[in-house]
Amino acid sequence: MSKVEVNQAHSLGAEQARNKIGAFEDMLSKYGVKVNWKGNTGTLKGTGVTGQIDVTDTNVKVEIKLGMMARAVGVDPVKLKGSIEKRLGPALSGE
Repeated sequence: MSKVEVNQAHSLGAEQARNKIGAFEDMLSKYGVKVNWKGNTGTLKGTGVTGQIDVTDTNVKVEIKLGMMARAVGVDPVKLKGSIEKRLGPALSGE
């Protein structure tokens, strides 16, 4: 199982940061990954993908575990990490 981990610092506070990562959630939903929130922790689940998003006052941490199905269809962990960073950083900086 491959694991992708991204940490993105911010200065928004947890509530505002969680509100701003909506575009990131939209990207996940395009790939069939759903986010179920409980407080500031979101559980990720999709075909061949599990993980978690943790939002604090100063950081957003995304952990994604790629199962056999995701790897079988060619999901590249390095490219996935880059894609997450590309979307998460601007979402939290307001760009």
